[in-house]
Amino acid sequence: MKINLRQITYLAAAAMLGAGLAACSSVPATSPFELARLSAPPIDFSALLTHPDRPLDDFKDDAARHPDEILAFAGLEHGMTVVEIEAGAGYYTELLSHGVGPEGKVFMQNPLAFDGFFGDAIAERLADNRLPNVQAVRTNFDALTVADSSADIVTWFLGPHELWFRPDGAPEEAFGNPQKAFAEIARVMKPEGLFVAIDHVAPAGSPVESGSDTHRIDPAVIMQYAEAAGLTLVDSTDILANPDDDGTLSVFDPSLRRNTNRIVYKFRSAAS
Repeated sequence: MKINLRQITYLAAAAMLGAGLAACSSVPATSPFELARLSAPPIDFSALLTHPDRPLDDFKDDAARHPDEILAFAGLEHGMTVVEIEAGAGYYTELLSHGVGPEGKVFMQNPLAFDGFFGDAIAERLADNRLPNVQAVRTNFDALTVADSSADIVTWFLGPHELWFRPDGAPEEAFGNPQKAFAEIARVMKPEGLFVAIDHVAPAGSPVESGSDTHRIDPAVIMQYAEAAGLTLVDSTDILANPDDDGTLSVFDPSLRRNTNRIVYKFRSAAS
């Protein structure tokens, strides 16, 4: 049988098309939601600070916290799911909620024992479903009620030292076991998800009891527990550094209040 050049070209094109279809059939389809997230424009982090619905009381902490720079460093994107450990009264919750947008989700976690610290602030922030993509989680740090492999980002801002915080009369590990807490962080992270930790720096070699005494932590302790949980440090920044703070005073000392030396670490979970 004689085959001309046109037939050869047709057969080659058909073979290439078949191979392409076969390859596509072996790649999981990207969901419409994920396509929308990936095609969304980058977040304007500065604009988050001036959102018209933002409570006025939140503005006073911006100069000390540099939240726009921190969230940019964290890699926040529209549509992400964020687990915010020790969210407190919700300063960052507000920004995260508007940042991820209506297609995203924020889990606002606080231990039950922290209820007395914030009064009605949390209820007021979430009243009337004003942040509809936020779900309050009230558990210890080692018992997150969040699904496995669901978080794009886990944040723990100014908090890991709390694992060793001992309020008067509180038992040891009142807010959770350290090893289990970091294991929970790794559990809820998606493959290659991110964990961003911020904390007040204690001098190298300081005992973990600094978490209760001065409300600080030796950064090596965070590294130790994160790595044991299978997380890898991928970046850090000195946005919140203060070289004039030697780490010996309580973070509540008037001379350092809201101006302590703070580490900012970003870890990544393993690929699937």
